[in-house]
Amino acid sequence: MLKWRDVLQFARTSNPIPERKVVKTPDEWRSELTPEQYHVTRQHGTERPFSSEMCSLFEPGLYACVCCGTLLFDASQKFESGTGWPSFTQPIKDNVIAYHEDNSYGMQRVETLCNTCDAHLGHVFPDGPAPSGLRYCMNAVALEKVQGS
Repeated sequence: MLKWRDVLQFARTSNPIPERKVVKTPDEWRSELTPEQYHVTRQHGTERPFSSEMCSLFEPGLYACVCCGTLLFDASQKFESGTGWPSFTQPIKDNVIAYHEDNSYGMQRVETLCNTCDAHLGHVFPDGPAPSGLRYCMNAVALEKVQGS
């Protein structure tokens, strides 16, 4: 189980090695994604809070990166954070998320990226529920629900 100290170590040193890498040109990404998906995932944008029904859906299943299909989160790790974005306590595997220090807008945060294709997903914070204490605050347009259980 990842903890905040693990996240900080990844962000400050080096990220876990992904199982594969997907690299495409900006034009290739634009042709495959909606304008909003492209803005969020490829240009590090943020969707409006409470703009997706995904925040309030808690059915069993798996969530993948909308860009490359890498499985990122299991719905069993999803929780209601009240922030307006889907939130999870842990990724499905330690090596599916990449972490980068983000000091933009006068804040100190840790950005989360798909470790396979470098899609911007959101941020992770140390204010989640026990036992990990993590809150992966994700942009819903960066995720795709791919399986039910």
